[in-house]
Amino acid sequence: MHRDDFCKGYTWGFFSKSGEMQTQRAEESMKRLAADGLDWICIPVNAWQETFASTTVFSLYGLTQTDADITHAVQYAKSLGLKVCLKPMVNCLDRAWRARIDFPAEECGYWEKWFRSYTNFMLHYARLAGQLQCEMLCTGCEMAGMDKQSERCRAMIRSVREVYSGIIMHNINHGDELRFDWLGEVDVIGISGYYPVTDSAHRGREAMRAHWAEVVQRLERCHAHYVKPLMFAEIGVRNEQGCTMHPWDFHNRPELPADEQEQADFYDTAMEATWNLDWFCGYFWWDWKATLPPEAAAHENRDFTVYGKKAEQILKKWYTSES
Repeated sequence: MHRDDFCKGYTWGFFSKSGEMQTQRAEESMKRLAADGLDWICIPVNAWQETFASTTVFSLYGLTQTDADITHAVQYAKSLGLKVCLKPMVNCLDRAWRARIDFPAEECGYWEKWFRSYTNFMLHYARLAGQLQCEMLCTGCEMAGMDKQSERCRAMIRSVREVYSGIIMHNINHGDELRFDWLGEVDVIGISGYYPVTDSAHRGREAMRAHWAEVVQRLERCHAHYVKPLMFAEIGVRNEQGCTMHPWDFHNRPELPADEQEQADFYDTAMEATWNLDWFCGYFWWDWKATLPPEAAAHENRDFTVYGKKAEQILKKWYTSES
């Protein structure tokens, strides 16, 4: 992946129900998002396992997007002129974060069983991504337990390359930039960029700029180590006071006031810090729903989406600029 492939992107349709991506409302949602200047879109597929210690990855009727859903969404995205990253993602029904998927004893064979299931899961979507001419495939998202299994991850990437010829991106979490020795096997390293850029004593845009400067230094070390381009495969904050102190937190805090400006400032300073870096290849902001409420009600939402909020205008400013 080169700078010419810079992703002015957003993640669309996470946790959509089966069939939801094929509706007229979903098309209207994607069209509205594309109008903000996107040239890429990231479309997730949600698969499941029972618990963080289970060894089988599976589709779940009603909660996993069908191949027909993905096909419709990709084809509609391409009709809007968008390049597509397909992002298969494993979630746990016990609500454990996917990074916690791990097994204590190698000799028990759990990792072997799990990787067999996960690789089959990934190969299905790698073939589908190839058939649909998706320009990028994400081979894992915030899977720290899995990513420690270097040789098995290398083998999984080799298997994917046998059936998919596009850009392979792997999504690690912030803080793991130098942790996994096999990341040189992929084409671009995606990072979940939920970096805290303020604290209780240092608030506002200047504090954000100072923190982003430190983040860029960390990212530059990551690029130099793996000699691969980087992007923010996920990044964003909720529109809630204090959101930039804990960007990863998806919990609602009704006792705190909404704060669209803080969310907007996070967007603005993040792109200001990274936009012109030669080795940085863009953003898939988190996340835009497949079904949107009326815009008049958008301000009542405190989720990561920028739909109808101040941050949407910041996004559009950067994505439609000539630079």
